[in-house]
Amino acid sequence: MVSRRLALAAGDPNGIGPEIALKALAALPAGERARITLFGPRSVLERTASQLGLHALLTELRMIGAGELPAEAACPGQLHAAAGASAVASATAAIEACRRGEVDAVVACPHHETAIHQAGIAFSGYPSLVARVCGVPEDSVFLMLVGGGLRIVHATLHESVRTALDRLTPELVTNAVRAGARACALLGAGDPSIAVFGINPHASEGGLFGPEDAAIVEPAVRALRAEGLRIDGPQGADMLLAQRKHDLYVAMLHDQGHIPIKLLAPQAASALSIGAEVLLSSVGHGSAMDIAGRGIADAGAVLRTIALLSGIRQEERTS
Repeated sequence: MVSRRLALAAGDPNGIGPEIALKALAALPAGERARITLFGPRSVLERTASQLGLHALLTELRMIGAGELPAEAACPGQLHAAAGASAVASATAAIEACRRGEVDAVVACPHHETAIHQAGIAFSGYPSLVARVCGVPEDSVFLMLVGGGLRIVHATLHESVRTALDRLTPELVTNAVRAGARACALLGAGDPSIAVFGINPHASEGGLFGPEDAAIVEPAVRALRAEGLRIDGPQGADMLLAQRKHDLYVAMLHDQGHIPIKLLAPQAASALSIGAEVLLSSVGHGSAMDIAGRGIADAGAVLRTIALLSGIRQEERTS
């Protein structure tokens, strides 16, 4: 059963977020559903519930209106600045509720970054929003993907490789590792074994492929090992993943972490924003504008994310 009180934010209202939020809630037993508060534009949620034959469900839900969408902007499958602003507003309301102690964690349905940028909102994923709402530096909140038997935290995220390389420092890497270790403990993996990927292929092969690993990652690993963490690296991401013997992996760049997770758990991963006082997890897939409004979206990733933040492994739910 859902043991924590959760907020569920609807995501981009023109994407599949409202649909998979309602489908997930409908799939839960009433007692579990009662511990979840749904945040999003009421008009969109009501319309979606009617389309899915779930209108009666709305009378059972604890729902808080947020990010109301103008009628002219409500068009499933269409990018719209107002929809981007709505996704941010509903997630912000959920995060603020968590900060007030009204819920214990936040599940956020998928957003669309282009729509958010069209709204003029600075945004590089939910970690940046969590940082902003919690009033902490953005580089202190990190993304950790969970899926396919892997947990991978990212030192850098949605930025060009050039920008990421310029931002990578020993301090940033140590902060990412510490945040990942704390998140593992919250998820039931205390004292995790940790593997740190190199920046360059083969972790620079002793300097053959560049000085970055010796200058950035190696000092971070030495400092963390001195703190008592069980940590290996830097080594090539391919080799470490092939071994599959660690509880937590630390990627230096977006694709190092995203590719293995999405290969092993397509459309099924959870994406946690870690490092701030609020624990937020979104699903590891996008807003699927191509199927929005058709009633065919799969809510499995939302259910897995709810289970993850509730301290329940998905296999326990389905066994």
